[in-house]
Amino acid sequence: MIMLSSTGVKTILGVSLIVTAAAWSHLLDGRIFAQDAKSQAAIEKTFPNSNKCKRCHERVFEEWETSPLSRSIHSPAFRAALDAFLASPAGKDKALCFRCHAPHVREFQDQAQLFIDQAKSGDPQIDGVACAQCHLIKQVDRTKQPPEPKYEPPGSKILYGPYKDFATNLAHQSMELGLFRKSDLCLNCHQSVPSAANLGKTNDLLGNWDQSKAVKSGKECQTCHMPEQTGESANGEKKRTVANHTFPGRIGKLRQEAAKLDVETKVEGDKTTVIVKVQSLVPHNLPTTHPAWASVVLDLEIRGKNLKTVFSEKRVYGRLYQDVKGQKTNFDFDAVKVLEDTVLKPEELRVETFTFPTPKETKTFDVEATLSYAPVTGPAPFLQRIEAESSKGSQDPVFQPIEIVKRTDNIPINK
Repeated sequence: MIMLSSTGVKTILGVSLIVTAAAWSHLLDGRIFAQDAKSQAAIEKTFPNSNKCKRCHERVFEEWETSPLSRSIHSPAFRAALDAFLASPAGKDKALCFRCHAPHVREFQDQAQLFIDQAKSGDPQIDGVACAQCHLIKQVDRTKQPPEPKYEPPGSKILYGPYKDFATNLAHQSMELGLFRKSDLCLNCHQSVPSAANLGKTNDLLGNWDQSKAVKSGKECQTCHMPEQTGESANGEKKRTVANHTFPGRIGKLRQEAAKLDVETKVEGDKTTVIVKVQSLVPHNLPTTHPAWASVVLDLEIRGKNLKTVFSEKRVYGRLYQDVKGQKTNFDFDAVKVLEDTVLKPEELRVETFTFPTPKETKTFDVEATLSYAPVTGPAPFLQRIEAESSKGSQDPVFQPIEIVKRTDNIPINK
């Protein structure tokens, strides 16, 4: 017979408890994984993954894949912002961010944590804003703020679109819907920020877009952001007029049509004045200020002798918020007040005046005015998190300005 000391008994009991706990933990993890897989399968049954659509709609898929929409829950900036949101008082509503970034969460409110876990993984298997998230919308409720999409019931195989002459197929039924040619389709995500609802109209993203000259002339969001082209809607189909799915805007050549600059320089002895007229050409706010840190910057740079910069100044177009503690914040979900609003309103002309000493020891000087989307801004931990999450680190595109328009003039100095 083997006799054990009390110490030995405690050791065996301790090891046994650890093994048992580990076994339960492993079993629990397995059950959670199985439950998540089951939930994900249910989500994808209602909202099929875009990879399934690619089989028949290769052209559309390839365009969408290059668009910002395809990265709505994939980007490091979204993951960093999601963490900041969840840590805030507003973060109690776990599904809120996904109502725009993965709008089908509306049909799976009880699975909000799964959407969060998928996004945080950095390689989510569920889609954010993809084919089904738009083409299953059958109507939009404009009485809600923001306007709310209404989806087909689970299991429906009807997909909506703007075409009358759709091709019949075995994968799904197709139905023409006028909604797909109207701006209403876009308003759920692009009219206001749900997390900043307490700010009301002061945080409206688009401004009085429906009163703009463009809208009154019959233009809709799709006119610019889904421009018509000739191509196939489905593989092998007869070519016809179809909508582009790269969704140009901040990204793409469309931004070069967003504004124009008119620069006037007056040299008056030792003082020079530069007047820059910034004309917005878009029928909505510029920028639309979401993400909350988005801003547009007008940079003026004066180069004198040997092209040395002798003066530089900027104007920022965006919004500055205040939180409940009275501190400035870049996050609208923390905001209780809009401190400053310098956003360019729809089709607005803004006149900026810069005054500086006339450059010396040179017969001419260069005036360079550049309007750009500014790099991401925010608290240091937020920016560090984006850099750490990104495979490109500090070279991630969000840290780089995106030029909209530039004007350069060489100005003579008459002595």
